[in-house]
Amino acid sequence: MKVYFNNSCKICKAEIDLYKKENIQEIDWVDITDNNLAEKETSKNGKELLRRLHVKDGERVLQGAEAFLLLWKKIPKFKFLYNFFKLPIIFNLFSLGYEIIAFFLYLKNRKQLNSTKEK
Repeated sequence: MKVYFNNSCKICKAEIDLYKKENIQEIDWVDITDNNLAEKETSKNGKELLRRLHVKDGERVLQGAEAFLLLWKKIPKFKFLYNFFKLPIIFNLFSLGYEIIAFFLYLKNRKQLNSTKEK
């Protein structure tokens, strides 16, 4: 499983660093910053990758709240989050909340897209 995240976003990095501490061998952590290979592996462009967390499991590429569910399911210490947030009503609220937060993080970090195109 590969997790595609924005390492240059302080909030994103802080959260991912918590998960990395668990040393789950089957998870590869991929920084999307200036990463053309990540775009090819996920079939997403830089804007799409910057907009949400992505997880590739086999041939499936999940994004946003669904990506978090799969990530939490794979990390024993965080499996309780999976069990709670997978509940239908809770998942819908979680998805909405995630999209709002992700949108504002995207607005904050979108200058990355402009700087990579200028190179």
